[in-house]
Amino acid sequence: MTASFDTLAVHGGRRPDPGTGAILTPIFQSATYVQEAVGVHRGHTYSRASNPTVSALEAALGALEDAPPSVCFATGLAAETALFLALLRAGDHVVCSEVCYGGTVRLLDQLLRGLGVVPRFVDTTRPDAVAAALTPRTRLVFVETPANPTLALTDVAAVAAITRAAGVPLAVDNTFLTPALQRPLELGADICVYSTTKHIEGHNATVGGALTTRDDALLERLRFVRKSVGSIQAPFDAWLTLRGLKTLPLRLRRHSASALTIARWLEAHPRVERVLYPGLDSFPQAELARRQHRGHGGVLAFEVAGGAAAGVAVMNAVRLCALAESLGAVETLVTHPASMTHGDVPAEQRARCGIGDGLVRLSVGLEDPADLIGDLDRALAVGVEHEVAACAAR
Repeated sequence: MTASFDTLAVHGGRRPDPGTGAILTPIFQSATYVQEAVGVHRGHTYSRASNPTVSALEAALGALEDAPPSVCFATGLAAETALFLALLRAGDHVVCSEVCYGGTVRLLDQLLRGLGVVPRFVDTTRPDAVAAALTPRTRLVFVETPANPTLALTDVAAVAAITRAAGVPLAVDNTFLTPALQRPLELGADICVYSTTKHIEGHNATVGGALTTRDDALLERLRFVRKSVGSIQAPFDAWLTLRGLKTLPLRLRRHSASALTIARWLEAHPRVERVLYPGLDSFPQAELARRQHRGHGGVLAFEVAGGAAAGVAVMNAVRLCALAESLGAVETLVTHPASMTHGDVPAEQRARCGIGDGLVRLSVGLEDPADLIGDLDRALAVGVEHEVAACAAR
């Protein structure tokens, strides 16, 4: 039976517990498993290598992308680390989006570079820039789209055509949209990367990561790396993520609708200089967004008139929106990328990519958008007062 995405989110990869009939996958909080004889076991031997609850989540995630079971990790960065360790050696080259999560930049630039891996951060919104960056030693192209925090988009199909011709795997960090709104494997990518901490779990209750691919040999390699470094997801986190996954499409539709309402309101506000959201007609890549997305997600960014000080004043003045370093949850979160999520990105790279000190990232939750607008309106008024006071002091 061919099922819709909404149905797969509830049922995909799942079955009642064969021992009890429980409709929810049990939490197998066990470190080890009794084996029937030497070399004879029931699929699991030690929870550093695999765990039944984690395996259930992996099957459910894979089903969402018509792929084999995913590989789940303790965090999104653990998933990225496993991917890099699986594909890269000293002297190898990786091309990465210049606008991406700050932790990805830190991992490549401050850790893997020291082990001989050569990262190059390029403007992947331009497929020709990706093609020009490839070398005979390039072993991976890693793009994040929409990019954190500017929402810049990479044309996955166009870049996939380039990487496929070069024989280089293409990984897409699809955390912002999830398979509910964007299907990178269908567009030609080889690997999807997720921080399941965000929209997939969706309730600010866990940290986790996942890699999804249709390449069986790569899946085997990823599981070997995970076992070797000990970065598997915990069973309780997997159970909570399985529960969150069931409402993923419903939540993403509400996140997207509310984010568009708020983005349009911000765009019309006299104290806001620019708004970045792929669902806006004014977004520079709006046509690509309509072609590549099935919805535009709950994350947007904006800059307040008055510069960095006014932007910080707004973030410090919100009450309903929580100042926090995450996104994709039922609660609305506001973040200062320059000092929080992207604090480890070199200042010159932030400036080149449009991550100014006054940029505000907003992850729109499931609250009534009218209430969120009221909170932002009051905070923007505080920002104006801050600007007036600063001018008076000068």
